[in-house]
Amino acid sequence: MSDETVSGKKAIASRGIPSSEALYLPRHDSDELRKFQEQDESATRNAWSLEEVVNFVFPKKYQLKYNEAAVAFTQLLKEKLVLNGSDINEFVSTKGISKATFYNRVLPRLKRVGMVKVERETLVALESKRKYRPMRISLSKTFGNYLTKIGDSWLALVDDARSRK
Repeated sequence: MSDETVSGKKAIASRGIPSSEALYLPRHDSDELRKFQEQDESATRNAWSLEEVVNFVFPKKYQLKYNEAAVAFTQLLKEKLVLNGSDINEFVSTKGISKATFYNRVLPRLKRVGMVKVERETLVALESKRKYRPMRISLSKTFGNYLTKIGDSWLALVDDARSRK
């Protein structure tokens, strides 16, 4: 790709994938991951814990505070299934997490990767005619479905290539 834009002005070279759009994938044979594959390449049946899964989104090695906040929040969400605004405020204050960290970093990323679903309902207060939008957060399967689709597609490509031999 050229360093010039359509208007002829120089563009700044890409610095890679923005961190907000990347997942952390440590080496498959690293000490950070529990063994998930047998020598013959068949998958093992042991599931990763919540902490291990969240580590792919907020790597403990590089984003310790975000990782701790995300793990605690998803554990709470796993227990309660649905959280509203007051539940979240209580969570943030009891865990001592900065509101800015939670609302600007942790929650948007969990939402963006598809781990949580945020729904808002618009209500109008009768006495003041003022609108307010209470938030409901729940776990989402989108993250798992997305990665399953990628994994299944890759396995199909490998199987197809090997079957042509």
